Amino acid sequence: MSVNQQAHTGPPYGQPQPGYQGYQQPAYRGQPLPGVPQSQYGAYNGPMPGYQQPAPPQGYFPSLGFPSKGSPVSLNSDTSSLPPNSIGSLRPPPASGAPPPASGASVPSGHVAYSQLGHGDVQNGIPTSTAPVQRPPASQPFLPGSAHTPVSQTSTFQQYGPPPASVQQLINHVAGMTVGSTTVSAPPPAGLGYGPPTSVPPVSGSFSATGSGLYTPYTASQGPPPSSVSEGLPLAQPPFPGQLISTQRLPTQVPGFAPPPSTGIGPSYPPTAGAPRPPTMTGPPLPGQTLAGPPTSQPNHVSSPPPPPSTMSGPHHGPPISGLHGPPPPTHPPQPGYQMQQNGSFGQVRGPQPNYGGAYPGVPNYGSQPGPPPPPKRLDPDSIPSPIQVIEDDRSNRGSEPFVTGVRGQVPPLVTTNFLVKDQGNASPRYIRCTSYNIPCTSDMAKQSQVPLAAVIKPLATLPPEENLPYLVDHGESGPVRCNRCKAYMCPFMQFIEGGRRFQCCFCSCVTEVPPHYFQHLDHTGKRVDFYDRPELSLGSYEFLATVDYCKNNKFPSPPAFIFMIDVSYNAVKSGLVRLICEELKSLLDYLPREGNMEESAIRVGFVTYNKVLHFYNVKSSLAQPQMMVVSDVADMFVPLLDGFLVNVNESRTVIASLLDQIPEMFADTRETETVFAPVIQAGLEALKAAECAGKLFIFHTSLPIAEAPGKLKNRDDRKLINTDKEKTLFQPQTSFYNNLAKDCVAQGCCVDLFLFPNQYLDVATLGVVTYQTGGSIYKYAYFQLETDQDRFLNDLRRDVQKEVGFDAVMRVRTSTGIRATDFFGAFYMSNTTDVEMAGLDCDKTITVEFKHDDKLSEDSGALLQCALLYTSCAGQRRLRIHNLSLNCCTQLADLYRNCETDTLINYLAKYAYRGVLSSPVKAVRDALISQCAQILACYRKNCASPSSAGQLILPECMKLLPVYLNCVLKSDVLQPGPDVTTDDRAYIRQLVTSMDVAETNVFFYPRLLPLTKADVDSDSLPAAIRNSEERLSKGDIYLLENGLNIFVWVGVNVQQGLLQNLFGVSSFGHISNTLSTLPVLENPFSKKVRSIVDMLQMQRSRYMKLIIVKQEDKLEMLFRHFLVEDKSLSGGASYVDFLCHMHKEIRQLLS
Repeated sequence: MSVNQQAHTGPPYGQPQPGYQGYQQPAYRGQPLPGVPQSQYGAYNGPMPGYQQPAPPQGYFPSLGFPSKGSPVSLNSDTSSLPPNSIGSLRPPPASGAPPPASGASVPSGHVAYSQLGHGDVQNGIPTSTAPVQRPPASQPFLPGSAHTPVSQTSTFQQYGPPPASVQQLINHVAGMTVGSTTVSAPPPAGLGYGPPTSVPPVSGSFSATGSGLYTPYTASQGPPPSSVSEGLPLAQPPFPGQLISTQRLPTQVPGFAPPPSTGIGPSYPPTAGAPRPPTMTGPPLPGQTLAGPPTSQPNHVSSPPPPPSTMSGPHHGPPISGLHGPPPPTHPPQPGYQMQQNGSFGQVRGPQPNYGGAYPGVPNYGSQPGPPPPPKRLDPDSIPSPIQVIEDDRSNRGSEPFVTGVRGQVPPLVTTNFLVKDQGNASPRYIRCTSYNIPCTSDMAKQSQVPLAAVIKPLATLPPEENLPYLVDHGESGPVRCNRCKAYMCPFMQFIEGGRRFQCCFCSCVTEVPPHYFQHLDHTGKRVDFYDRPELSLGSYEFLATVDYCKNNKFPSPPAFIFMIDVSYNAVKSGLVRLICEELKSLLDYLPREGNMEESAIRVGFVTYNKVLHFYNVKSSLAQPQMMVVSDVADMFVPLLDGFLVNVNESRTVIASLLDQIPEMFADTRETETVFAPVIQAGLEALKAAECAGKLFIFHTSLPIAEAPGKLKNRDDRKLINTDKEKTLFQPQTSFYNNLAKDCVAQGCCVDLFLFPNQYLDVATLGVVTYQTGGSIYKYAYFQLETDQDRFLNDLRRDVQKEVGFDAVMRVRTSTGIRATDFFGAFYMSNTTDVEMAGLDCDKTITVEFKHDDKLSEDSGALLQCALLYTSCAGQRRLRIHNLSLNCCTQLADLYRNCETDTLINYLAKYAYRGVLSSPVKAVRDALISQCAQILACYRKNCASPSSAGQLILPECMKLLPVYLNCVLKSDVLQPGPDVTTDDRAYIRQLVTSMDVAETNVFFYPRLLPLTKADVDSDSLPAAIRNSEERLSKGDIYLLENGLNIFVWVGVNVQQGLLQNLFGVSSFGHISNTLSTLPVLENPFSKKVRSIVDMLQMQRSRYMKLIIVKQEDKLEMLFRHFLVEDKSLSGGASYVDFLCHMHKEIRQLLS
């Protein structure tokens, strides 16, 4: 039975994300989605007021839930224990005694525009959350005399008898997660594209047991069984032997139930809100379904025999929890007479049931005589953690409520969830995401867990239209208020003392005088009375206008310039590229970035063409025709003119238009095939120096620069180096010349964006050095052809020219005492150990920062980060953008593992590995990744999970997708190239990933796969995504796969003729052209729907994705299969199932 056979109430995967600008927000915040069965319950609106949570009894550790014992865990994911009195993300009342506001409270009308807080709501700084936020409670004290906890939900899997010895036994043992398969397999619902499509509607409802224990096959007309069973009625029947527990969520919290944090690979149920559903269908329980019944001594999994009666005394453990940051559970007690409802996150177990035959009869009893070995079994892919399920669960749990940043250490919703952010003192997750929001107090604990502590920072991130841009604060000539010692900027965490005359720094504890002009009295809580009027005291992100002291040479900067540098060699002219660029620039120059309300852009422009020599153009407004000046001495580059090279677009419009008309004609008959490259950058750099401004070079380049000149390169492409110790040289630049050039560019604020159009090896690893170190972007269009690549190139160029950029930027990250920033990843240059320098930083670039301990941290004060970015805006204004974030600190490993963010962790690990290939053999890098992740999971298993059989794989709830995502990184082209991946491709991907944000790495490593034939043409929503595996594809359907760089449309051989006619305008499968670069515009609902889906996806990504049509069994299908990342790859990468078994083996070795 498939995991996803429930009627999903969450929005489908591809809903528009709020983090990206420019598209509508359909079916959002609880409005019903067409085509998705509606839940019977309303959206969760926070805990009910008036109910007090029970306090933990004396002698119990709130973090553990029962005396002196680790929190029990089961087979796959884990929420680890929260304090029993945790009710989620409510803020504690402030010391002043003022009532706390509801997290979703709207802005009081009398407040200043940006104040989203109620008065008396926050003290100086942000209140710490008294409980870890956004996780369902994972363990409760056992209270004698209260309701029995059904043992059918036990999750302490103790193994009796010796562990399996042979590898075969190990595989069987791991496969014990899902033994056998049922004789009747339920057809999946049509709405979710798991497996072949059927017309069976999904059913929601509960089956209550009839006591007979017989399995009655249901007919197709009844619909498949729901995956939430026995949601309330106590059952007179013990659970089936041979069943495994799933990770489960408990929406209600009842004294006396002790649910441990845990994850077993087992049944999966959708989250529901609150009360149990009335049964809508009766019948016996179905295979693979967990039953809540009276206490019994039956084990709930297949890897060990029933425990002896003595083990049943003491507190019984409830079901394992899967709480991947779900909403806090409601605090009202459940309906009398009903069991609590459980929800899981994994696939349905196909375990043997009494009274009907399974594929695998009997349970191995490891304590008795060994019988004949059972046949080898494959793990059921539906029973292991599903990225799609986790994404859906997070979306339904956390997509409807705004994420309010007022509480320390809150884990934000996933990047795939559409949510709004309200800044109340911590920076939005759109600006900063961390690998963990609860960091270890000591370096020993951090070393033990091996969880890297890192932040992915996107300082100029684009916000959705509903969210406010950071406020600009002008303190006049005195500039921003800062700590005297560490120079941290004023922020919500600074503590005012002595009646407001001084403040104590939250980073270094130094006391600083408040400047007279900044003085303000304190109220009775010790908070300044102008708290809400000042963004720097009440918000997590804001900007200061910088004074002249923050400028180069102590003078304010001039507005930046853009210089367009076009390769006019034979290849560029012949392919039509030169004409295309010139035509596009005529209109594009009207869209240069400009400051908020300015009439026109302050940016000046210049033009250069080149092959073996350089041509500069004078486009001064007073000229009738442009003038060309040629510099043939490329060894000693200089700019032949100052006046008339960089001009205002509006003033010189006619001269520029005339030049752009003439360039394609001037070089139409060129025979020059050789090009230079380094002198082109030098020319742009010299021009900016002469004009005394920062700026950006847009270089359009086609071939390896082999002409005699500085920076000349040779063809060193050699596939024989792959998998040897010399492979790393393929990623390194072949000369240090470009590193030195990059250094000069950064000093001047000269950022380089590179558009490459190669027909053969170009040495991206070397040509990309200057772009990479100046904070620029590389775009690559291999074998550029006008008809197929024109749209993609022009869209990329338009966005690149128009996007927000900060020039001449310097970023520094300060931390509170105890941790410090030690390592940085991204597109930038560093001349010292603290300052990240970028000639340009745009709204898509991220800088990843790793932190290490240099002292102990305290749980009370937590840890603080402040990212300060000094930059010049596109109008030439010098600004400081500040982002602040407060994190919790913990002394228990369980708290660390409960507050991790796997997507951010993978982003960091990928960047760490991609830097590693520059200095180490690729195999060593891969092994180090596997080893680190095995250590992370083994530490969890050893220190946080309850004792259980070694044959079980136990994953923390927040990290249950770590194995599948890590496997995707290991199989990526950089670390494991297929035979058709070029050296240039690998260098290009390596540079691209290094400055990607978390949303981009998420879809890049685990692409999004949508069944287009399941799309509802009348709705604005996307069809529900399916898992990246060939077995999920049906020959009769059409699918779309996107990874941020490409969009594949896969067409099955048996697709109905009507669908082909509607989408491609052809009558048969054979007539579909796989050279299409856009879908034909046809006037029918299906064509419109699919094109709108493609447009929506294009708008969410920072690059325009290439559209590739793939027909089943066509040669392009090999390329498409490379992105089905749960399957084995052609280059030797493991399938998800095999990798999970491998990780399990690694973890067991570490533990033994």
